[in-house]
Amino acid sequence: MKKITILVPCYNEEKSLPLLHDRLSALMDGMPQYAWEVILVNDGSRDNTLEAMRLLHDKDSRMCYIDLSRNFGKERAMLAGFDHATGDCMVIMDADLQHPPEVIPEMIKHWEDGWEDVYARRNTRGKESWLRRKLTLMYYRMLQSTTSTDVLENVGDFRLLDRKCIDALKELRECERYTKGLYSWIGFKKKEITFDQQDRIAGNSSFNLFKLASLAMQGVTSFTTAPLKLATVLGFVVSVVAFIYMCYILVKTILYGDPVQGYPTLIIVILFLGGVQLLSLGIIGEYLGRIFNETKNRPVYFVREKEGV
Repeated sequence: MKKITILVPCYNEEKSLPLLHDRLSALMDGMPQYAWEVILVNDGSRDNTLEAMRLLHDKDSRMCYIDLSRNFGKERAMLAGFDHATGDCMVIMDADLQHPPEVIPEMIKHWEDGWEDVYARRNTRGKESWLRRKLTLMYYRMLQSTTSTDVLENVGDFRLLDRKCIDALKELRECERYTKGLYSWIGFKKKEITFDQQDRIAGNSSFNLFKLASLAMQGVTSFTTAPLKLATVLGFVVSVVAFIYMCYILVKTILYGDPVQGYPTLIIVILFLGGVQLLSLGIIGEYLGRIFNETKNRPVYFVREKEGV
């Protein structure tokens, strides 16, 4: 009998977990030809998420849980799930039921047909602000145009991965993780399905605009060096413009003379060049900071407690 693992990273999801269990139980009971395990990863929640996981495990042995020692972030929490999964394949989904479990049978069907990575593309993004939707689409287009890795637009973590993909992702132990890019980087046979993203059933999203911007920066610096090239091009263009302007001032002074003036222009030029330099240093600093974190070679996460895995 084949075994299917469902991985659910959780952060402050105590209200969502009982509802999630009801939906997953209906799914698992309706497909008895498979063995099932659900791995709930508590990523340092500040509410009673861990207690809710314990209650679910006592109620249903298929509901396993891993309690991380602190909040390491969703990317590392998923790696903890990869490390402990024992299924022949794994479905990754959110605890808030924005990813409907009713789509999972279609994923399994394509997996049985030989596909190794069945990913779900959103038809709609649920209740999401217009600005956030536009910025997200702009980010994916920008990332897609600057990297050789095919980072899929409007595709998140909701997908089914074959055991080959799970083992490949387990080998990638980097701390600064951008799993959405790693799915594409490892390759394997991919199949697309579509779904309508649902609204959160309880609680609030922990991903505010600042965290999303940080994740976007992590994706850019993980899969492309385009910002470094941009800093180089910008510095070259500014140098050429400055040289041309210098020649103009020199010729003008020799031919016509030039009284001492132009204080506002001088201040503008100094501020502009200072801004370009600080921008370039900031881009270099982002890459350097990630190199610094990786060279420490620290464990990606620590487990405080686990049951059923």
